[in-house]
Amino acid sequence: MAERERKAAPAGGERPPSGAPAREEPPPVLPSPIRGPSCERPECYQAEPSGLLECYQCRYLCTARACCQLVEVLLTMLILICSSVSYSSTGGYTGIPSLGGIYYYQYGGAYSGFDGAEGEKAQQLDTQFYQLKLPTARAAMAVGGALMAFSCLLVLVGVLRLPWHFPVWLLLECTLDILIALGFLPALYFYFHHLLDAYDSPVCKEREHLYESKGYQGFSCSVHGAEIAAGLFSCIAIMAFLVSAGLAVRGYKTVHQLREKSVQVYEF
Repeated sequence: MAERERKAAPAGGERPPSGAPAREEPPPVLPSPIRGPSCERPECYQAEPSGLLECYQCRYLCTARACCQLVEVLLTMLILICSSVSYSSTGGYTGIPSLGGIYYYQYGGAYSGFDGAEGEKAQQLDTQFYQLKLPTARAAMAVGGALMAFSCLLVLVGVLRLPWHFPVWLLLECTLDILIALGFLPALYFYFHHLLDAYDSPVCKEREHLYESKGYQGFSCSVHGAEIAAGLFSCIAIMAFLVSAGLAVRGYKTVHQLREKSVQVYEF
């Protein structure tokens, strides 16, 4: 009988004596949660609710919403730069008293052919034309700078994981993105409307004829390349803000689902 009991005992260890507590086996080691390359994968956070925070802290800039916001920063910065061209070019013809016998125009190059009266007239027309375009350039620069700061703020908010703690922020972000995209349309209309008014003014026409009479080109009363580029970048920015609004709504749904799952796991 004793030999039979020895054979029936498990081969991996001895049988505990009678009266001694049975040895507890260690719990099985569960596999760690899957960590994919993108933090938008829901399976990253099924077993670990705090994984979303880690992902937002380290990998938010790789998400589609962050990339769209970075594109907005770039586009608004380009709008600011293109608008500053009209603001920085003050015109202002400089004649003999200022440069010691060299006729110089601020756009570049040493010009000749103007006498004293015509040189003063060119300088006066340049200054007046600059004053006509100055309010439009200032408004465009202010809008571009404000939108660039707003886009940078959205990137910072995403990195700091504010949408996880306050999901309502994503709905507010979506609303602001839609309002900005819609606000671009009247802004573009007034931008080109005031520019065309400046180019159609008698000051611009007289200035154009004065320089053409001396054989100088490049002073025609038409919208120049930087102003056209500002309009094109604004059109692309409209699409970027609309896409960002859609991604904000999708992010709100994702965060809401993940928070519900984390509550269910905690109650379990």
